Amino acid sequence: MRFSTIAATALAAAPAIVSAAGTMGFALGTKMPNDDCKKQSDYEADFDAISQASVAKIVRGYAANDCDFAKTVLPAAKKKGFKVMLGIWPDVEESFNNDLNAIKGVVKSYSDSIYAVTVGSETLYRGNFTGSELKDKISQVKKELGGNIKVGTADSWNKYADGTADPIIGTADIILINAFAFWQGDDISNATHVYLDDMFQAVTHIEKIAGGHDKAPEIWNGETGWPTAVGTDYDDAKGGTKNAEQFWKNGFCSLLDWGFNAFYFEAFDEPWKPSSIGDNGKVADETTWGAMTADRKPKFALKC
Repeated sequence: MRFSTIAATALAAAPAIVSAAGTMGFALGTKMPNDDCKKQSDYEADFDAISQASVAKIVRGYAANDCDFAKTVLPAAKKKGFKVMLGIWPDVEESFNNDLNAIKGVVKSYSDSIYAVTVGSETLYRGNFTGSELKDKISQVKKELGGNIKVGTADSWNKYADGTADPIIGTADIILINAFAFWQGDDISNATHVYLDDMFQAVTHIEKIAGGHDKAPEIWNGETGWPTAVGTDYDDAKGGTKNAEQFWKNGFCSLLDWGFNAFYFEAFDEPWKPSSIGDNGKVADETTWGAMTADRKPKFALKC
């Protein structure tokens, strides 16, 4: 099944009828609630909690060198039967080199546990690179990792839909599309439609540039989610556990039911994160986006 065969409005309303569900994954942080870096045993506990609450067996990180993520998470993943999508933060040369070297240091020992590597997370959205510059970064990583691991990037849906990311198509082995109805300020009643339509626009454009569905790179929804803290609002989007549960069931699970792979942002709350203000000038709490609490308790049923 592919988006170009389905109308976006039908996606938002139709029941799940695809026989093969997509793969569920979670974004995973590197720190404990007190801001300490996680140890291998902490990741093992993370994986146990994810396995008990959901069907997910894959997680993604953002910077392989941060808190020795690659070195620490991969032994835990191997022990618990998980795959990990490692990340390189390329925005500055130091972090690019540190993350790349961290991956090169573990790739031989844990190649079976590494699903892919993403070069950047929303670098095009932030304007850190042009599409051509990001393509060069992806090409460099592919070359240095020897061509045996899938390499790509993650970015906002609109940077794929508007053509900004066109230069990476044909170079990236895997593309992650981030799509948040919450950050578009939509009421929960319309969030599923907005989310699926965003994905529809991005995927159909990628397939067009690639020359067809069969020629397109592997595509995932790289991030989506909804905060559970009441009072965390963005225009008409209202934070709260009830709304997060509704988005999980009607949005996230719908995409999986249509056969698409997707990461939920994120597995666990991160209370160590500092306070922040959104583009609308209101408090943008980033500590309660977890599907589970910081002590690894599910906030609602996590099996679609």
